[in-house]
Amino acid sequence: MAETQQTLTAEDQRAAPAVPSEETLAHLLDLGRAMLVSGADVNLVESWIQRLGMAAGAVDMNVFVITSSIVVTMQLPNGRHLTQTRRIAGSCTDFQKLEELHKLSMDCEQGTISTAQLAQRIEELDRQSIPAPFLYLGGILAAGGFAVFFGGTLVDGLVSAMFGVVICLMMQFVRPFAPNTTIFNYLASLVPGLGIAALCTAVPDLHLDQIMMGDVMILIPGIAITNSLRDVLAGDTIAGILRLAESLLWAGAMALGFITAMLVVSTVCGVIPWT
Repeated sequence: MAETQQTLTAEDQRAAPAVPSEETLAHLLDLGRAMLVSGADVNLVESWIQRLGMAAGAVDMNVFVITSSIVVTMQLPNGRHLTQTRRIAGSCTDFQKLEELHKLSMDCEQGTISTAQLAQRIEELDRQSIPAPFLYLGGILAAGGFAVFFGGTLVDGLVSAMFGVVICLMMQFVRPFAPNTTIFNYLASLVPGLGIAALCTAVPDLHLDQIMMGDVMILIPGIAITNSLRDVLAGDTIAGILRLAESLLWAGAMALGFITAMLVVSTVCGVIPWT
């Protein structure tokens, strides 16, 4: 009789649903941070945190996400509430990583992997970066192609592509040490801007405006601005306005960098290179 009771107890324990813990909630916040940094919109992040929390055994999930912070309160079956916050710093749009995170979230919701395994895979994705050949190839094609698209000559496209490589080098080696994206955009536009303005001063046949427009397309936060408008239209007004203000700061810093470069070269050389 005692053996039968022990067997039933063990079976009941195996059949009982898992109770989420502080660690489970932390893993969900890791997922939200990774998705937000990779370029996901606020609605998507809130939806997946809520869905995975309910799948983990929570009774209710209250999720609040903006571009710089995630706040989640999870209600457990015993009535206890767990609350955690996560500060979000920096962002780098990576749709390939976002797609992989989406697949991992689906696997976790279906029970294929646990939240602990999900967190481990997120750490592995965080250590991955865009392969250098693809980064430089993308910079060359974007800068050179847009310079010609905006009316530049083939030579202008080649020069723009050359300075696009400079920007990619700064993305790879300078960006990790920059305090924020605003400062990096200023530096990443100032350095190639000085070279472009000096070269156009020495070679009058080059077109400074088309060359710079090609390189601008590498740094301009077009996706971030689009995401901000999407957030506003989806009803996340606070997150959308914050993202829009941040994007405008990035764009302003980039423009200021190129303007500073032109003013410096024109002052030093005594020639205005954009006339």
